Amino acid sequence: MLNNDIIKARKKVGDLILKVLTCRLTVKNALLLFPKGVTDPSIKCAWHALCHFEADEDLRNNDILYKDEQDSYLEMLYNLLSIGEPIPQDILADYKDYYEDANVPIDKGIKGFFQSILKFLNVK
Repeated sequence: MLNNDIIKARKKVGDLILKVLTCRLTVKNALLLFPKGVTDPSIKCAWHALCHFEADEDLRNNDILYKDEQDSYLEMLYNLLSIGEPIPQDILADYKDYYEDANVPIDKGIKGFFQSILKFLNVK
């Protein structure tokens, strides 16, 4: 992917994060709209952050401090990605074990989403 394509993809992901944070888009739908076939570590990290956001719904509902911290983290990702900037290396390093195998959709539509989820869950 060319540098300009990566910047456009980051901006798109930033917009998706904002829509999730403002309840204009569900996490599931945001993940379906992620750029396809992107290998950029910042986008993979954002994918994981949204998956984590979705998985932590119960914790978010019961712990306002956790919710605020997670919202602030996603807002920081939005602020960077929406202008095409990468996520800082120190943050990427903290999440490397998670985002390196992020399941950014490889196919279009719902089929690709489910393929990715099954791969994420290590189901063959």
